[in-house]
Amino acid sequence: MTESTVSSPASALEVKTKFKGKVIKITLAGVLVDIGQDLPGVIHISQLQKDKINKAADVVQVGQEVEVWVRRIKKDRIELTMIEPLGMEWNEINPEIIVKGKVVRLESYGAFVDFGAERPGLVHVSELSRGYIKSPNDIVKEGDEVEAVVLDVNRKKKQIRLSMKALEPEIEKIKPSKKDTNKGSSKRASKQDMQDLEISEEPQEPELTGMQIAWQAALDRANNKDTDEIKPERKRIKAQTDEQQEDILNRTLEKRIATGS
Repeated sequence: MTESTVSSPASALEVKTKFKGKVIKITLAGVLVDIGQDLPGVIHISQLQKDKINKAADVVQVGQEVEVWVRRIKKDRIELTMIEPLGMEWNEINPEIIVKGKVVRLESYGAFVDFGAERPGLVHVSELSRGYIKSPNDIVKEGDEVEAVVLDVNRKKKQIRLSMKALEPEIEKIKPSKKDTNKGSSKRASKQDMQDLEISEEPQEPELTGMQIAWQAALDRANNKDTDEIKPERKRIKAQTDEQQEDILNRTLEKRIATGS
């Protein structure tokens, strides 16, 4: 809001411009104030103070100097107010605009920032800064001047969500260098070496000494000799047995034929 003390065309004035004026007349509906402009300044009785009043004379007197702000500009008058206007009206607060304000309250879930609106905006703890934050006190303190971006406005509930994090540069993800990649390959290679080592450590047949080899050969020859000697003897015994059985069969048959049975 700007303050003006120099006369200028009414069409050049802006809403919320601040003036110092003098009360020149009091009426039932309000008061007339000289603010140094071509058009008279008018303050409605409802704009003399926030609390309701019955008579303008209860608040101001003729000749009194007052601080006023421009509310509207019409062809025949300039409507004024003695109630300091908000820095930002609800219809002026929209997502993505940047606001400046003061931290007025801290809670475990975030910080409240007064930037001139009817209600302070809330910067949730997750929107205070990039990265993990345990407490809002880690980032801001009451009384700190901060900048934030409007994320969302709920005019019905009169809630404003802000973000300080949105104004911080994004943290770039560090890509692994070739050197790091090689390190990874080395780790993989080392893992493969360990696997090969485990395989190589599997139990194997022990190698025989010269003496053990000679002893084993001698045993094999002895076993083979015994086998060669046993085979003919088995054949002889079998042949003898077959002859005995055949002789017994023949005698039995002759005896039956002689008796005639």
